Amino acid sequence: MKKKMLALAMSCMMFAVAGCGGGAAEQPADTAASTETAAETTEATTDASGKVWKIATDTSFKPFEYTDDNGKFVGIDMDILDAVAKDQGFQYEVQVLGWDASIAACQAGQADGMIAGASITDERKENGWIFSDGYYDANQSMAVEASSDITGFDDLNGKSVAVKTGSMSASYAESLAGDYGFTVTYFEDSPTMYQAVVGGQVAAVFDDTPIMAANIKDTGISMKLVDGTGNEPAAYGFAIFNADNQELVDMFNKGLANIKANGTYDEILKKYLGE
Repeated sequence: MKKKMLALAMSCMMFAVAGCGGGAAEQPADTAASTETAAETTEATTDASGKVWKIATDTSFKPFEYTDDNGKFVGIDMDILDAVAKDQGFQYEVQVLGWDASIAACQAGQADGMIAGASITDERKENGWIFSDGYYDANQSMAVEASSDITGFDDLNGKSVAVKTGSMSASYAESLAGDYGFTVTYFEDSPTMYQAVVGGQVAAVFDDTPIMAANIKDTGISMKLVDGTGNEPAAYGFAIFNADNQELVDMFNKGLANIKANGTYDEILKKYLGE
C-alpha cells in the first residue's frame, strides 16, 4: 500500500513538473507576438502612409546634379531635396534618368516629381508643368572653345551651336538663330555638347550660366563664357505633372521656406558655389 501511495505521489510530482515546463514553453510564443506587434507599431509611427515619392532628375547638370569622384550622386538639387524631405518628414527615391526621360516619366506617371534645374516659365506651365516656388535664379548664356575668336552673336553667322533638347537654353538659342544666321544642333546632355564645342563639331554652346561656369572651373574643360550673351534670369523650380501630387509641391514649398529660414539653404549653396 505504501509502495502504491509512493508511486502515486511521484507520478503527481512528475506531472506537476511537466505542467510547469509546458507553461514555460508557451511563454516565448506570447513574447514573440508582443515583439511583432511592437515592430508594426514602430513602422506605422515612422511612416503612417508608407508613401515613397519617386523623384526624377538629370544625369549630369553640375553643380545641381552629378556624380562626384567617389561615384556618389550629389549636387545642389540633391541636397535641397534631402533637406526639404527631412524637414517635412517624407520619404523619396531618386531616379537618375536624364532630362528628356525625367519629363517623360513624370508625364507617364512613372515618377511623381522632377528636380533638375528646370526653369519656371509660362510656356511650361501652359504645357502642364506644375511648379513649386523658385529655389535658385539662373540665366542662360553662350560659351565657346577657349581659343575661339567668337566674341558675340554676330560671329555665329553660318555656324552651328549646341543646345540641350527641351531646355531653356535651347529656346534661347532658337529665338536668336534667325536674326544671327546660325543653326541649332540638339544634344541629350550638357557634357556631350561641351565635348562637341571642344572638339570643333559646333562653334558654340548655349546652356545655363552657372552650369557652364562650374564645369569650366572644376573640370578645366577648354571653354570660356562669352560676355554679354546672357538673357534675363529665371527661377529653377521643383515640378510635377499631375495635380493629384499637389501635396508634394506643398511640402516642397514649406520645407524650402524652412531651410531658407534656418540657414540650411545658404550652407548648401556655399558648399557647391562658394556663395
